[in-house]
Amino acid sequence: MSTPRISFEFFPPQTLEASFRLWETVQMLAPLKPSFVSVTYGAGGTTRKLTHDAVTTIGRNFGLNVAAHLTCVDATKGETLSIAESYAAAGVTEIVALRGDAPKGAARFTPHPEGFADSLELIASLADTGRFTLRVGAYPEPHPEAAHPLSDVLWLKRKIDAGAHSAITQFFFEAETFLRFRDACADEGIAAPIIPGILPIENWDGVKRFAARCGTQVPQWLDDAFAAAKRDGREDLLASALCTELCDTLIQEGVRDLHFYTLNRPQLTRDVCHALGVVPEVVLENVA
Repeated sequence: MSTPRISFEFFPPQTLEASFRLWETVQMLAPLKPSFVSVTYGAGGTTRKLTHDAVTTIGRNFGLNVAAHLTCVDATKGETLSIAESYAAAGVTEIVALRGDAPKGAARFTPHPEGFADSLELIASLADTGRFTLRVGAYPEPHPEAAHPLSDVLWLKRKIDAGAHSAITQFFFEAETFLRFRDACADEGIAAPIIPGILPIENWDGVKRFAARCGTQVPQWLDDAFAAAKRDGREDLLASALCTELCDTLIQEGVRDLHFYTLNRPQLTRDVCHALGVVPEVVLENVA
């Protein structure tokens, strides 16, 4: 099994306790030498300043290549591009460009009257600056707003054509889900890298709720497995084994990059990376 390139997603803290957890997470995972790490926006862009602070601090203190999430939500075009420029000024050259979720209380995304209408407009404007490597989201299972099964593939192609360099997928539970999506993208002429998003399962009930919100199908066998593991007190063991097996299957199918959604809880992600052969570099001292 070849050793994959890995990357991690963090989210910005909103409390003092969460701040400690973020920095503990970064300290635990930074030695694995990720190719990049990303920092999310809160729903509706609510953590815009916190995201900026986390991105610049991680880059400055840990020497990691940080990709900042940037969305179209609740901001004018000028405000959004100003944020991008502030990242560039801080030495941040990677952006994950997303439409973004609807603000809290809203049923669906509605563009700001003076803002970007969708992710395509945002990507094209950022690409025109020539200052960023642009990553975008992709949906291996139908997005809740998708008009037909191929919609997500065709929309991703438009995002790549608009200037995106690579895509990171929403999480999924079975390798075949990603592999079918990868094949469909190839059939439509998408040559840009598509990185599978991996969600280590720290809390199965919470993950199921998350999956329901974003349209990720939960296989019955997986729900049954966690029900049995909960009875036996072996949920952590099952989560580690399943995540490692999923990643190993993807690697065997030619996947070279894996992006882990850490939820700022690093232990399981670290254990899976170790199982895949991604370990901190050991510096051997020359003993006379």
